[in-house]
Amino acid sequence: MENIDKHTLTKKIKSEKFSHLQKVLLHELKQRRSHVDEWEKLARPSQCLPKGDWHIWLILAGRGFGKTRTGSETIKLLTQKQGYCRIALIGSSIIEARNIMVDGISGIRSCFPITKAPKLHMTTRQLHFKNGAVATLFGAEQADQLRGHQFDLVWIDEFAKFRDPNALLEQMALTLRLGQKPRCVITTTPRPLKILQDLMNRKDVVVTRGSTFENKDHLSADFLETVGRQFDGTKLGSQELYGEMLLEIEGALWQRQSIIYAEPKYDACGHPILRRIVVAIDPATTHHAGSDETGIIVAGVDEAGHGYVLEDLSGRHSPLDWGQRAVDAYHRYKADRVIAETNKGGDLVERIIRSVDANVAYQEVRATRGKATRAEPIAALYEKKRIFHARPLLKLEEQMCSYVPGVSSKSPDRVDALVWGMTDLLLDGEARMQAKIWGI
Repeated sequence: MENIDKHTLTKKIKSEKFSHLQKVLLHELKQRRSHVDEWEKLARPSQCLPKGDWHIWLILAGRGFGKTRTGSETIKLLTQKQGYCRIALIGSSIIEARNIMVDGISGIRSCFPITKAPKLHMTTRQLHFKNGAVATLFGAEQADQLRGHQFDLVWIDEFAKFRDPNALLEQMALTLRLGQKPRCVITTTPRPLKILQDLMNRKDVVVTRGSTFENKDHLSADFLETVGRQFDGTKLGSQELYGEMLLEIEGALWQRQSIIYAEPKYDACGHPILRRIVVAIDPATTHHAGSDETGIIVAGVDEAGHGYVLEDLSGRHSPLDWGQRAVDAYHRYKADRVIAETNKGGDLVERIIRSVDANVAYQEVRATRGKATRAEPIAALYEKKRIFHARPLLKLEEQMCSYVPGVSSKSPDRVDALVWGMTDLLLDGEARMQAKIWGI
């Protein structure tokens, strides 16, 4: 046996230990990298980069399809293998661009091994890749911030959710001017917007359609069962689950393109900064399997006079249940008051609210005009972009866009609560003259 002194032997043992640890780490990274680099093999055909000389790849798909992962992997592929180096990442807000497109569970950084992941610098709103490519984050509500920039690649997420998608697309088109083949990827759940229909008809746009259920292997079984039970076979399910573009219903008081998503400002505690907030109730008079729903809508107005629908708590609830839900929302949002239609239940509504909390500020309202007459000025305010939804409220929106005055037979309880809330918030003071014009 070779004679080795104690010092040399110790060095050799340490070296071998280090070498083994290094091999383990390298093997782990290799396995992770192998998984990442196999995206083109793992991805479904609808998630793979289209062939051909396209300018915009428009992905219209249902929720849970894998749109975010597809967008993230596409950005990785184009920056790492095709030389794209100046990228714009556009979400509905800077926060969503960061939390979903960059740092989300399917975001760009998750597509890389830890040691290779691009680094985010929020002070400059930039994502720096190891190969020198740089992506800048933007919020759709600040479309003018795109001025002066130039890119060879843009990814826009949830485009149909933007308050003004037309303005954003116009600004984006002016910045996409670098390289031999500048490209844009748009991932969104569809809505019947004219701008989306225009994009689908362009020759330089490749359209990919997809459903929630294509990605069922990676989705919770409970989620699939729940959404299947609630929305499968409905018009709204066609849009939200199957990625279909819903046609507008002729004569409906609301059109889907008039429903715009925008959040109010929030304070450090996550409470919306609004001038007034109300909880509006349209109570059902009975409680059994065939009863109408009780409409419960939380809404607010800011200093600029913009209305926000914050939450829809409607449902087929017992009186005690809907009373508790309304009072809980009153305290959670620090609302100014609960308002309720009393034509149906008379003093019963107030008694139920008071039984839950005697100190709630409460006001009754009575209908002296028909539903359509009350709803028309509120629908007009939607058209004028005075009312926004803080997030998608699927059942409320389906009821709004299917309500045809004089034709719809079922009582639109969620809509009634919405109208009462917005009438209280917006058809007072400055808008009282408009209310008179509309006959309220």
